Amino acid sequence: DAKVVAPADGYPITPKTHGIDFLLKHRHLHLRSQGQWCIGKVRHTVIDAIRRFYNDNGYTLIDTPVLTAVAGEEKQSLFEVDYFGDPLHLSQTGQLHLEAAAMSYGKVYCFGPTFRAEKSKTRRHLTEFWMVEPEVAYIDLDGLLELAENFVSFVVARVLEDNRSQLGTLGADIAALEKIKPPFYRLTYTDAVEILTSEKARGFLAGQLEELKSRKQQIESRIAEVEEEQAGQIKQWKRDKNAAELIELRGELAEVDTRIENNPKHAQLAAEFRWGKDLGGSDETIISQMHDKPVFVTHYPKQAKAFYMKADRENAKVVLNFDLLAPAGFGEIIGGSMREDDHDRLVSRIKEQDLEVENYKWYLDLRKYGSVPHGGFGLGVERTVAWITGQKHIRQCIPFPRMMDKVYI
Repeated sequence: DAKVVAPADGYPITPKTHGIDFLLKHRHLHLRSQGQWCIGKVRHTVIDAIRRFYNDNGYTLIDTPVLTAVAGEEKQSLFEVDYFGDPLHLSQTGQLHLEAAAMSYGKVYCFGPTFRAEKSKTRRHLTEFWMVEPEVAYIDLDGLLELAENFVSFVVARVLEDNRSQLGTLGADIAALEKIKPPFYRLTYTDAVEILTSEKARGFLAGQLEELKSRKQQIESRIAEVEEEQAGQIKQWKRDKNAAELIELRGELAEVDTRIENNPKHAQLAAEFRWGKDLGGSDETIISQMHDKPVFVTHYPKQAKAFYMKADRENAKVVLNFDLLAPAGFGEIIGGSMREDDHDRLVSRIKEQDLEVENYKWYLDLRKYGSVPHGGFGLGVERTVAWITGQKHIRQCIPFPRMMDKVYI
């Protein structure tokens, strides 16, 4: 027997398919849907697994400030806040403060919201997202890579253990997730450039374009069939079902059309890629689509990366850093590096990037008064959840998304 606890007359989210704008405007109600419920349960497991991994491996949690006076990343992506007449910023990263704690505790991590005023509307960007950042003293780049692959493998294994039914409901690629075990693929940035400009990449993208065109024909054919059926005499339940299918088909068709339009552009960008540039979103997509497990890309050009990254002492043109790209085109989920521990080199890097040395006096003190080799990385929760659950946009992977163009509720 069912008992009515409270009426829900006129509930706006009906069984029919709704557009994304409508659902975002009603996010407070859409959280009740099966899909969002499943994503939320996976997100919960991811966050719990993150905490368990670091707590069980001897890391100390450090609460870094949300309001900061210095930029940890690009100045252009800072949100400025009037702090009683003085300018402060919403934190881009807890890393700089975390480095101070690492000199005391050895192995530390922070976990909280992060803010980037990036004017980007891609499927991988939010202006507010959650990030976990470990920082470790007495580690090298190989140690960081090993830490990252063990960490990601642990998180994926926990989700497979706790949320297999939710993954099935969401249509996630469970077989692919079961392959997520160390070791991951490893490329240098130079290797990545060679892949992007290779005949293999051109052939891969050409084959992908043909698959997209074939899928477009299938969708258009199915739309025509359903529209013809709608024009006839059918029962209302069937008409409603067809209407929902048409919305889904047209949405998929729009996505396929966009990918068909972008494919040649991305192919050209890849073919013309030159050493020294940072990898763009389309470049990461191509590389990750060509691998069935996560892939590390290491040793980026110094000119393309942040001031705090340690230069390779054997090749001053590159830094000791890495990005971890999730497979199947999901792109970067982790960025990390060894940190420059030499005081004078760090001062030079700060000046090279037109930052005010005085603003980083306390950060430089960490080198002035004794430093050790150390490094760390940051993992974005929403990107990781999107990859694991197979979501096309990370806005689905946080309860109340904050995007550049709109904040719905």
